Formats: sequence, structure tokens, C-alpha cells
Amino acid sequence: MTDQRQDFLWKLLLAAVLILAAAGIWGATKSIDYTWRWQRVPQYFFYHAEELHKAPADGKVIDLVREGGSTVVVFQSATSEILRVPVAGDSVRVAPGEELFEGDLLGSTSRWKVGPLLQGLWVTIWISFLSGILGLAIGLCTGLCRISRNPALRGLAVTYVELIRGTPLLVQIFIFYFFIGTVLNLDRMVAGVGALAVFAGAYVAEIVRAGIQSIPRGQMEAARSLGMTVPQAMRHIILPQAFKRTLPPLAGQFISLIKDSSLVSVIAITDLTKSGREVITSSFATFEIWFVVAAMYLILTSVLSQVIFWMERRLAISD
Repeated sequence: MTDQRQDFLWKLLLAAVLILAAAGIWGATKSIDYTWRWQRVPQYFFYHAEELHKAPADGKVIDLVREGGSTVVVFQSATSEILRVPVAGDSVRVAPGEELFEGDLLGSTSRWKVGPLLQGLWVTIWISFLSGILGLAIGLCTGLCRISRNPALRGLAVTYVELIRGTPLLVQIFIFYFFIGTVLNLDRMVAGVGALAVFAGAYVAEIVRAGIQSIPRGQMEAARSLGMTVPQAMRHIILPQAFKRTLPPLAGQFISLIKDSSLVSVIAITDLTKSGREVITSSFATFEIWFVVAAMYLILTSVLSQVIFWMERRLAISD
């Protein structure tokens, strides 16, 4: 049997497994008599919002001026102030000369707005990005302390790493929000980002330590023999090579950080997970929304994986 035929058969098997999985999901939902409502999902990405325009004070309408597809309501208040309020042409609710009270409806305008799912996705992205940058800085400093000859620095680094890795992230988020946040009067966003950064920093520290220790000692000795100080040798010789070697595990850590960021929803940060929960309460499309939320996380992590893969290929050119 040729390799091409074997490859085709394996792909056929993969397709059969995927079809069986889809059939299993469909059968499971039919057994509980679930009605899919996919048509309700798009409005939670973008929606057409209507904005009502009301009379700002007591007065009367002087004129209605047509400008393209909209109408400008020329309004004169009781203090003789002239106001021009643009509204959609087919939404005008007043006529020239009509006396109005404050709060009476003049008309409305409508425009497209970003829905809660995309707003939650944006919050997840920037929380993960900020936490990742801070975690990388914390991890780099802690990783260097881990290999330091100073017992105090090394002890502090070991204590930090073991403390963070030995406790659940959810508990750390609660401690940051309810204890540290209360003592230091921190906003929930700051507490959430801080908890994620400290959590990621402990794992990044171990990755950095392993990367540095994987570089042969001879390179440090060669750099020192050329007159470089230890910081110079680290910056110019050791860390660039260690960065290349640690890029794949760092990518895995940052992908995990994106998924772990869903836990900040427990302190009322409206990220993608919390947005999904809120959407479900109004749409009653439980299965659809959770599938969509999972797909959005998958797209986010897949894009990051591709970016890291591209960086690996670029850095491999210089080897």
C-alpha cells in the first residue's frame, strides 16, 4: 500500500471520528429535547442600537430641516436658546410650532454597536496581554534570583515559586481581591491583573531558570575571559540563547494564561466568560453561547500559537 493511500485512509478515519462526535452531540441534545437557537447569537457580537433624543427643556419646535437621510429638529427653549437636534428622517415625533415639555420625545437615531461577547473578548485580550508582560518581567527577575549565589535572593525566589505553584489560582485571585485589594484599595481590574501576573511569573521563572542552566557554562567563562561582567555576559550572551530555547514553553504558559484569565470573572470582571454567562441569562441559548465562547478562546490561543511559531522560525534563521 502506497504512502499516499495510507494517508488518505487515515484522513478518512479522522473525518469519521469527527462526524461521530458531531452525531453524538446532536443525539445528546435530542435526548433532552433541546431546541437550538443559533439565530439569537449574532446580535451579541454586533447590534443595531436605537438612541432616543428628547427635549432638553420646555420650549417649542421652530422648524424641521431635511439634511440627506436625517432631519434636524430646530428647538427653541423657554429661555430663547436655539438647539439643533439631528434625528433619523423616519423617526421624527414632532411638528413645527409644537409646544413641548422637557423630556418629550423628538425622534431617534440608530447605529451599530459592539455586542457583549466582543467587549468581553477585548477585556480578556488586554488582561491576558498585560498579565503576560508583567508575568514575564516578574519571571525573568525571579529566574535570575533562582540561580543567584546570594542565599537571600535564592531563598526568596524559591519561596515565591513554591508558594504560588502550591496554591490554586482561584484562591490567589480571592486573596488579591479581598485582602490585598482591600488593604491597598485596589480596583478589581488591578487585583485581577496582579493575581494573574504573579501566578504566571512563578511558572515563567522556572522556565527562565531552566533555559539559562541549559546554556553550557563554557559560554559564561568565555564571556568573562573577554572582560565582560556577569550582567553583560547575561544580557549579550546567555539570555538571547536562553530565550530561543524557552520560547515554546513560554508560549504554552501564555496560552494557559489566556485560558486561566476566565477565573477573574469570579471577582465581577466582565471578561469573555462573564459576558457569556450574562448573555445566557437573556438569550436562554445556553449550549450555543458556551460553544461560541469556547470557539472564541480557541481562535485567540490559535492565533497566539501561530505568532509564536512564526517567531521560532524567524529566530531559527540566525542559528
